Amino acid sequence: MLNISPRTLALLAGFTSAALLLAALAFQAFGYRPCELCILQRWPHLAAALIAGMLLWGDHPILRWAGTLAAMLATAFAIYHTGVESGWWAGPQDCAGGIGNMATLSTEDLMQRLQTAQVVRCDQPAWVFLGISMAGWNAMISAVLSVAWLRAASGRGIRI
Repeated sequence: MLNISPRTLALLAGFTSAALLLAALAFQAFGYRPCELCILQRWPHLAAALIAGMLLWGDHPILRWAGTLAAMLATAFAIYHTGVESGWWAGPQDCAGGIGNMATLSTEDLMQRLQTAQVVRCDQPAWVFLGISMAGWNAMISAVLSVAWLRAASGRGIRI
């Protein structure tokens, strides 16, 4: 049996968040432009990766709890985005290709908004694997990372 300490578990979870960020940037480099909600999902993973970096210098329960919060936020944002993609609920208006209430806009304002309208929609998955969108995969992986961080924050590692 292999015992993984709480600190090591937190480091693994944080480095996995860093790997998810690198994967997202690789997809972007290959032409998959991120939507507003995709970008939002990256911030908690960045926080978790930075927290793991701090854990390299010294372990502290507050850092592990902060990593737990970051992972849980990543999970929540990914679930929200998955729901928007699946049509379970509406996303932000700017994220669905909307440009606001056109009836109240002048012609000049309408033209300005049309020229600057966001073209990357949050309600249409850019990439799907095994029937699951990138946001869906992020939700599942982030949920596993949340459990790992929570176990680490609680002072429990895992036995494999």
